[in-house]
Amino acid sequence: MRRSSFALLMSAVLAVSLVACDKEKVAARPAPLEPTAESVAHFCDMAVLDHPGPKGQIFLEGRAEPVWFASVRDTFAFTLLPEEPKDIAAIYVNDMGKAKEWQRPEAGTWVEARAAWYVLGSDYGAGMGGREAVPFGAEADARGFAEAHGGRLARFAEVPRDYVLDSETAEGHEPTH
Repeated sequence: MRRSSFALLMSAVLAVSLVACDKEKVAARPAPLEPTAESVAHFCDMAVLDHPGPKGQIFLEGRAEPVWFASVRDTFAFTLLPEEPKDIAAIYVNDMGKAKEWQRPEAGTWVEARAAWYVLGSDYGAGMGGREAVPFGAEADARGFAEAHGGRLARFAEVPRDYVLDSETAEGHEPTH
């Protein structure tokens, strides 16, 4: 009897420790930053603020500053390309359901990218042309946008690799907004 009580107590202690550890990991996730005039997009080496539409930022383990992206599509590309670092601590994209203006999403409109809903194939393009994965924090906002501007909904893990990396089909898609 004593042995099973001890085992039960140890199991409870271990469970509480694991929950506390998970909370520390969540608390350790860096908060999103706002781009400044010095924020440069990773792939094009141009000022992030010079590009219209939603942006992205990826924090790598041990780095205080994020890697900036001029588009959400470029943010996805970074996670898919084998030559890019994989020690990702957090990924944020602009929640276009909170943004009042497409051209320059306001401060505080960030959503964790893996929790967002994306509209693929809408009539809104990326900052440098090409297709965009338009992010929303709420499914209802994404559905409303897709009804008004075309496209289909996807979650982070469902965005097709070729939608992000296939330059042949991305080229020639000019943003209409």
